[in-house]
Amino acid sequence: MKFRLKITTIVRGALALTSLAAYPQARAADTAPLPEVTAASLETSIRRGVDFLVGKQNSNGSWGSATRTKALNIYSPLPGGHHAFRAGASGLALSGLIDSRDSRPEVATSIAKAAAWTASELPKLRRADQTTTYNIWGHAYGLRAITRLHRLEIDPAKKTGWVRLAQQQINLADRYEDVNGGWGYLDVFDGLTTDKPSGMPTSFTTATLLLAMAEARDAMGVKLDEKIVKRSLTSINYQRTPDFAYTYSFGHRMHPRVDINRPAGSLARSQACNACLRVFGENAVTDQVLTTWADRFLAREGFLSNGRKRPVPHEAQFRIAGYFYYYGIYYFTESVRLMPKETHAAYAKRIAAILIGHQEKDGSWWDYPLYDYHQAYGTGYALMTLAWCRDAIAAKP
Repeated sequence: MKFRLKITTIVRGALALTSLAAYPQARAADTAPLPEVTAASLETSIRRGVDFLVGKQNSNGSWGSATRTKALNIYSPLPGGHHAFRAGASGLALSGLIDSRDSRPEVATSIAKAAAWTASELPKLRRADQTTTYNIWGHAYGLRAITRLHRLEIDPAKKTGWVRLAQQQINLADRYEDVNGGWGYLDVFDGLTTDKPSGMPTSFTTATLLLAMAEARDAMGVKLDEKIVKRSLTSINYQRTPDFAYTYSFGHRMHPRVDINRPAGSLARSQACNACLRVFGENAVTDQVLTTWADRFLAREGFLSNGRKRPVPHEAQFRIAGYFYYYGIYYFTESVRLMPKETHAAYAKRIAAILIGHQEKDGSWWDYPLYDYHQAYGTGYALMTLAWCRDAIAAKP
């Protein structure tokens, strides 16, 4: 997942920027006509996704596990790596359930169980070891879920509890700011590890966390460390190219035209990074920039889809990995929602049609086989996206 969980990766201990395989032919599912999107088809798709998450929830209220392994696994030091994966996947699944606004009793029960797990387990979240900071994804998507739980809560004391937990998650994440500004998920590339990460801050990890922090700040009044925010935004801008593509990581800024850093390779990252810079007041990210990248995303979505479900990270064109896909879909909506409202409905219909077309028979969505976390995080991303689409289409004048 980058939690995607965009969790971009070490495979068997080495960064898996593997050589491009021969370009495969497009799959039939990717060339089929998009389904018509109606209010009924949206609700049916959302309900099926909700049913999947309710049925798939662990007994302790979380989602996902370290099972369903394969010969090629994402590096994950035990046990902290999987605690982070579960926190990120559970935050996304819970956010998707809440955004669905499904009023059935079993959904309320599922949300309550997940809320209890969130309150109990997120305070324990730390980096797995000095090589791995997957916990950043758990803090980011935990914040998304906490913000929604705070909105639902009517008891003032409990609302205050969610504010405290959100502030704690921000403070914990701040501990792992990279020396170059921003955040990454690995810290092993120079052969040394340090108390303060000095490995690989990435544009998208930084944008993911900052957007979650901004949402929590605006909804709950939590405090952000402005010095850390400023350094992190500077790090993203260092990774921005003149065409508003974003390099994969801080080190990649020295090689901006290799395939993964070009616009097609940046297709999912640009949505998150442009949205982040815009939310934090970057004047360079104009409506025209957002429009250009929204249109480019829809025109080139096939590049991302071609990597969907491939078991080897970064093997598709432009080094795209499967876990770029639903991350990019969700942050497409985060970017479009910053554009003029009269544009929202048209974009919502297009992205909803793509999502409905990719829904699995069991009601889930997934893009990369990540132990047993992929269906939870993919479905969480999809439900949040479809919930926004439902509102955008309904609001059309």
